[in-house]
Amino acid sequence: MDIIPYSEEHRIFRDTFRRFLEKEIVPHIDQWEEEGIIPRWAWKKLGDNGFLCTAVPVEYGGQDADFLYSAILIEEMARANFYGLSARLHSDVVVPYLLQLASEEQKKKYLPGCISGDILMAIAMTEPQAGSDLAGIKTTATEDGESFILNGQKTFISNGINCDLVIVAAKNPNETNPHAAVDLFLVEAGTPGFEKGKVLKKVGWRSQDTAELFFNDCRIPKENRLGAQGTGFKNLMKNLQQERLICTIGAITAAEFMLAETIKYCKEREVFGKPLTKFQNTQFALAEMAADVKIGRTFVDKLIVEHWQKNSVVIDVSMAKFWITEMAWKVADRCLQLFGGYGYCEEYPIARAWRDIRITRILAGSNEIMKQIIGKAITN
Repeated sequence: MDIIPYSEEHRIFRDTFRRFLEKEIVPHIDQWEEEGIIPRWAWKKLGDNGFLCTAVPVEYGGQDADFLYSAILIEEMARANFYGLSARLHSDVVVPYLLQLASEEQKKKYLPGCISGDILMAIAMTEPQAGSDLAGIKTTATEDGESFILNGQKTFISNGINCDLVIVAAKNPNETNPHAAVDLFLVEAGTPGFEKGKVLKKVGWRSQDTAELFFNDCRIPKENRLGAQGTGFKNLMKNLQQERLICTIGAITAAEFMLAETIKYCKEREVFGKPLTKFQNTQFALAEMAADVKIGRTFVDKLIVEHWQKNSVVIDVSMAKFWITEMAWKVADRCLQLFGGYGYCEEYPIARAWRDIRITRILAGSNEIMKQIIGKAITN
């Protein structure tokens, strides 16, 4: 019996999105990987076809769809062996902050564009000296009359070049409590004092425009603070369950894709006159990976349902994020080994899958942080 109670509408949506990817996205992936950025027309096509921000309420132009639709979009993108088009970040990580914290005027101003693909969003938390430790950020937001003035630098910001609107985590310089000092601010691209750096060249996720962002006396209206003063850290923590679950859904689907590709290859590849699948070493490797992937999928599907039902599963999601991404990396490495020298060539999909999966052990909170969260929870 399936764990997730997908409806017929969900299945139709999955088939529609899968066909869309095959026709509109997959043929361009190699070019985008070379160029290091996704063209805006691709985002616009996603929006035009209803594949962005599906959870946004109808009054803002959205579909008010449940989380299962988001899970489908994440899975199908991962199954296409492509992380470069970071729609899940835009739709399911950043836009929820607007829904939860923005004023009614701001929602009406920005959300329709987020849905259509005319406005792309990013979130700027990480700094050169502060990654998972959000309380350690140095960017400041100084109150000045009816404005805030932002100064600081952010790095590793996904959608950093394409973004039209960014949520920036910054500190009140007059607050001594590092957690109470953090606030979130909306900054539009083109605001004086806000500059985008160059695209960072990465080992994987090459077509995702990851960049540094700079704020030098960047003046924004006072109403651009999201939420009450001193609540930024709490609001960031509140949304991490969904962000980490999204990362985990992508990782387990990528593991399934890599295993399927490797089984197919091993059936076709002959060594000493017989297919690789006839060798015990290959059979054992595939069996071990299949068991891990099956167990992982069961855990992830359970968490998708729990999150869909709006239950708090922070610790379980931390466990899944840690274990699934570690497992997916091991699967990637073992699969590439079975491909042999061919696996190290870009013309084979396992090469991109191998280099793209590595970052999942770091993003959305490194796995070392996940262990710390789990350890504290089970020992207190």
